[in-house]
Amino acid sequence: MLTIILDSKGGLMEQIGGFAPIVLLFIVFYFFFIRPQTKRQKQEKTFQQEIGKGTRVVTTSGIHGRILEVTDDGVVIETMAGKIKFEKSAISRELTMARYPENAPEKK
Repeated sequence: MLTIILDSKGGLMEQIGGFAPIVLLFIVFYFFFIRPQTKRQKQEKTFQQEIGKGTRVVTTSGIHGRILEVTDDGVVIETMAGKIKFEKSAISRELTMARYPENAPEKK
């Protein structure tokens, strides 16, 4: 097999040159799509593990509330409508004052 590649018209360098665009394409996909997605997944997982009582959050469905209770697989969120139980994976982002100071109540 190796002799066929070496004896073929154009030589080994031309064969490698034919595969270079495909390899480059995989490298670009890795750095622009796969790597950022895995980074976001790690951040989301650590955020969900660090959720604590009293944290103001927004769920993926857009419900705003404050965490009242944290269990192994879920949280109880207090909203204006009452208490609702959610899975930890349904929490989208944190809205505490330290992280988002623009959410602080206006001073008079």
